[in-house]
Amino acid sequence: MLLTDYLLLNYKRCSRRTFLDIYGDFAVRDPEKEFLLKLKRENQAHIRQILAARSQTYRQPEVSRHNWQLNFQQTVALMAQGADCIYGGMLALNWLEWQDITIRTNREARFTIDWESIFGSLTFLAAPSLLLKQPGYSKFGDWQYIPVNIKLGRRPKPEYKLIAAFNGQILAAIQEAIPTESRLILRQGDEYNVSLEFWQPKMQMTVADCLQVLAEKAKPEVFISRQKCNLCHWYSYCYATAQAQQHLSLVPGITPKRYQDLKEFGVNNLESLATVSQHQLQEIVGSDIADRLRQQVRAIIEGQAIVKSSYNRHQLLLPTAEIELYFDIEAEPERQIDYLLGVLIVDRDRNQQQFHAFLAETTQDEGKIWQQFWDFVSLYPDAPIFHYSEYEVDTVKRLARLYGTPKTESKALLSRFVDLHQQIMNSVVFPVESYSLKSLANWIGFDWRDTEASGDISVCWYDSWLATGDRAWLELILRYNEDDCLATYRLKDWVVNFLALQTKIY
Repeated sequence: MLLTDYLLLNYKRCSRRTFLDIYGDFAVRDPEKEFLLKLKRENQAHIRQILAARSQTYRQPEVSRHNWQLNFQQTVALMAQGADCIYGGMLALNWLEWQDITIRTNREARFTIDWESIFGSLTFLAAPSLLLKQPGYSKFGDWQYIPVNIKLGRRPKPEYKLIAAFNGQILAAIQEAIPTESRLILRQGDEYNVSLEFWQPKMQMTVADCLQVLAEKAKPEVFISRQKCNLCHWYSYCYATAQAQQHLSLVPGITPKRYQDLKEFGVNNLESLATVSQHQLQEIVGSDIADRLRQQVRAIIEGQAIVKSSYNRHQLLLPTAEIELYFDIEAEPERQIDYLLGVLIVDRDRNQQQFHAFLAETTQDEGKIWQQFWDFVSLYPDAPIFHYSEYEVDTVKRLARLYGTPKTESKALLSRFVDLHQQIMNSVVFPVESYSLKSLANWIGFDWRDTEASGDISVCWYDSWLATGDRAWLELILRYNEDDCLATYRLKDWVVNFLALQTKIY
């Protein structure tokens, strides 16, 4: 069996994914998401940019990493030759070598299980972005290597540091010298030295835990976390499992920590959550959370929206005006550009709606579309501006700072903004698994014209436009953004009417 740094990284994020990658039925895997493929391309481009910026002369094995055995041999040969920088190499270690280097670097390490006897064979495999030659000593001569991992992340996440320690340990055994450091280079070219002394013991424990899970061959429990799970190729499979089990991770408000707390008291699915006493639920999660969960479960079981018990109609800020604006943004994180500012204008007196799109056809046009957007919304100084989530507010603040909009003017504009998501969370409980715009709008009967469209896919469409110049990609983006604005409008009206009706009833 191969235990790679890729599998270990995924294990740290989700043990179930690593288990399925080893033992799962690949016939039920989802196709790789286009957005994920885009991220992989960008990571490779980022590595090349780092090399170019450093004017780094590098060498690489002649064979790809798909043939890891030969790639490993060629990588070691390049290290023995003293190559200054090695790109695309592989590092490998067998079980006995892993035990030896673990004991030498951690006096408290104990091996009570011979994992190789369980798995038949066990190889630890690492693929650092670069190996950099440094002054020092190793079996190769008066030099040694340090591993460098180049990532698109903006901060040195713990899982990145864990993999840096994994790479460092394998490299230490190969060159018979512990690297002086293991390095991370992130999105902006920022460099971080990872303390191997600190992270190696944590990494060794993670490896042992991972091997234990794989040896037991008991599939780890599902837990759906949409932000983490959406790009995973096992998402559909795990989601179907969670639905069949009425798993609590599908109930909004159930975090991994709350789920573990509930499980300890035998509350592990929707039915048990619905029947547990209010007193016991309050003891487990606290009174405020207990009330929220009780209402959420009631809405799901009844299949109906209900008014939140804490709802105060005097605090609700959902004005209805003669002219209303609905605002949605499309952004490209890699290029750090907000490329579409979409506004739906609703004229209630005339019963008319019209969509206006301010689109950056080049990456240099962001300032231009910001000014166009500003001029447009200034035509309607009394119109409330509805949006869904905090992103629009944060973006307006960023663009105003970047393009020199006076603070008094941007503050006046932001005073007109109404976050529909925040207002809904204060007033209505929906029978849904997620309070995303798409989830709520779908529930009230609104459908996007392109059913597979999403923010991630919009980014891929924008990349395709920049690469090809085919305006069909722009049309897809505009249609998706317009539907987002329409969905916000329809949802706002639905909530206003629903709350008005409930007030009359009660």
